[in-house]
Amino acid sequence: MPLYFNGLYALPHVSHPRLVHHLVSYANQLVDKPYKWGGGHQALFDNGFDCSGSISHVLYRCGLLPRASNSAGFARYGLPGAGRYVTIYVKPGHHVFMEVCGLRFDTTGTREGEGPRWRLPNRSRTGFQQRHPPWL
Repeated sequence: MPLYFNGLYALPHVSHPRLVHHLVSYANQLVDKPYKWGGGHQALFDNGFDCSGSISHVLYRCGLLPRASNSAGFARYGLPGAGRYVTIYVKPGHHVFMEVCGLRFDTTGTREGEGPRWRLPNRSRTGFQQRHPPWL
């Protein structure tokens, strides 16, 4: 079952696991935060986030990551391959984003400098490795 997307926020379906509900809620809290190089690394609760900082923040708050990670660290995160509900896409040293039930949470989109946002999943995955949290 895909997430509902109103163009700004995502909403999980009642059938999604509780952890997916938490993950979506924490990601929604970062929507509209500005892009900030290094944001979310020194302080997981920051005023802006970069790609790995935003993913770190969400996973940390869900208890799925012990501390902030960069894109190189995400290449070793969790388990290889796509998850049932959550897939982390990582290009070590370059970029990381995640898809939750078919909706992309990413810092790259239509405008330069945009921070974390929910987006439709229409971006190239060429060169990205897939990882996923255990159980998801």
